Amino acid sequence: MRYLHTMVRVADLQRSLDFYCGALGMVEIRRNESEKGRYTLVYLAAPQDATEARKCGAPMLELTFNWDPEAYAGGRNFGHVAFQVEDIYATCTRLQAAGVTINRPPRDGHMAFIRSPDNISIELLQSGAPLPAREPWASMPNTGTW
Repeated sequence: MRYLHTMVRVADLQRSLDFYCGALGMVEIRRNESEKGRYTLVYLAAPQDATEARKCGAPMLELTFNWDPEAYAGGRNFGHVAFQVEDIYATCTRLQAAGVTINRPPRDGHMAFIRSPDNISIELLQSGAPLPAREPWASMPNTGTW
């Protein structure tokens, strides 16, 4: 397993970039915009981690800017911690056997979500290409929120 990023939702992308990059000194590594999803993702790294982060070898901070205004309450602006795993199905099977609820099953062979005992959302991402869909995961419904 490898630590990938921590995500926070931001209300004003430019103001947040001014803070994280301008004041704090972080470096923008990449940016993804989704017209369909109506959001922008900006990945930042600490200056000393920038070279490794560009190769996806160092943890990053993901700023998520949703284009439609939303008031974040109850810590919703803190999104999730993400880890890359070698086999998402084996990881979820092991976690489920340990009593962990799989909130968003890996139906697509690529992504799953669980929650920590303190209700922190944790994203699990398959290393490399998604695995072929497999039961029981492919038809398993979501449980709760993530």
